[in-house]
Amino acid sequence: AFNFKPIRSILLLLALVSLMGMPYSVLIPVFASEVLHGSSHTYGFLMTASGSGAFAGAFYLASRRSVLGLGMVIVRAAIFFGTGIAVFAISTSFVLSMVSLVAAGFGAMTLVASSNTIIQTIVDEDKRGRVMSFFTMAFIGMTPFGSLIAGTLAGSIGAKQTVLIGGICCLAGGLIFFRQLPLIRKIVRPIYIDR
Repeated sequence: AFNFKPIRSILLLLALVSLMGMPYSVLIPVFASEVLHGSSHTYGFLMTASGSGAFAGAFYLASRRSVLGLGMVIVRAAIFFGTGIAVFAISTSFVLSMVSLVAAGFGAMTLVASSNTIIQTIVDEDKRGRVMSFFTMAFIGMTPFGSLIAGTLAGSIGAKQTVLIGGICCLAGGLIFFRQLPLIRKIVRPIYIDR
């Protein structure tokens, strides 16, 4: 997995997003009460916005007919997610916060599902289980560490700055992946032709 650039790049991007971006959700209660001056209803609406975006992302991916072009979907998803949580971090408006979390949810869902699809279609049959364990570690395994980091940072520099840093890191990861995309496509194309 480490020596095969397409899989390595996808796993590293996913690990970065899970470590720096996904923990925004543990700080949403702080935003609901201290930034937006709301209650548990505000928190519920914010989580619903994120979930609605993820639901829309799932429908979007289900409507696609081919795996071709998913590399660019990953780039767009990382940018959507990073931008969404960065705007959420600086927003003081309830409506803008809701819209930004819809974008973040959409980006998170499409990023994870597109990454999973590409890895599943390019990995060798006899290595699928091992590679998917790395995928699971990058996606699920990094989030608790990210939550620990986010909680620690939020206690020292504030929740808004913590989420903003996470959003910027996700944007940077998406742009780095975009720069590597032509080489990744060149490596992956023969695999798709062969299959």
